[in-house]
Amino acid sequence: MVEALLSVNHLRTVLPERRSNRRRRDVSDREIVRGVSFHLQQGKVLGIIGESGCGKSATCLSILRLFRSAIIRGSIQLAGTEITRLNEAEMRQVRGRQIGMILQNPASFFNPIASIGQQFVDTLHSHQTLTRSTARSVATEHLAAVGLTRPQQLLQQFPFQLSGGMLQRVMIAIALALQPKVLIADEPTTALDVITQMQILQLLDQLQQQTHCAILLVTHDLGVIAQLADDVAVMYNGEFVEQSPVAQLFDQPQHPYTRSLFAARLSHRREGGR
Repeated sequence: MVEALLSVNHLRTVLPERRSNRRRRDVSDREIVRGVSFHLQQGKVLGIIGESGCGKSATCLSILRLFRSAIIRGSIQLAGTEITRLNEAEMRQVRGRQIGMILQNPASFFNPIASIGQQFVDTLHSHQTLTRSTARSVATEHLAAVGLTRPQQLLQQFPFQLSGGMLQRVMIAIALALQPKVLIADEPTTALDVITQMQILQLLDQLQQQTHCAILLVTHDLGVIAQLADDVAVMYNGEFVEQSPVAQLFDQPQHPYTRSLFAARLSHRREGGR
């Protein structure tokens, strides 16, 4: 059996209780990720699917330890290293350099008053020892690789001057420039129009085949899962209720919640016509 690049075992994320005050009642501890386990191999795509609020994004943020106030339990191993034991300085080297992330809202990723080139170069400098001219050359090369025309001119522009699809491509370029072992794509096409969604999905598929990185793909869209994923985990109420190869899931969904997802999609199609 091929050893997993990313292994998550019995992951639990708890939001701690807030102290009572004059205006707010006590709020008890809330477990938002409940015993999640999966194994992701190099070159493979694992899709996580489920309704909004079920814990998909919380799982990704827990892996990167970006929930500052949360209590995270369980094991997260990256290429055999237990990253739950790393301190914050060590985790900063994991984020981006070893595990990259693409957010669902690209506008929230960028500083609106800094140029694309400045933010791209600063990200490279935080993980690699490069001269500024070399970093700009790397940025230009990766912007062109994700299908953006006139990349040198684009480096001088600001985020508000770019469309949502262009910003998403820039974010993908930045993530891939650091050559991560694992790429987490959290709803990468949600805020985009249908044509741009298809272009981004094709780009992710192409880049994954070229770089052989492992991808953790978070979505609520069964069509995206069918197009890109090798395996899929269905999430409900903070836990995985079903895991299987993608073809098996589409042919023989086992869990009632999974079957309800397919039924909802088919019902929507019938109501919408062809």
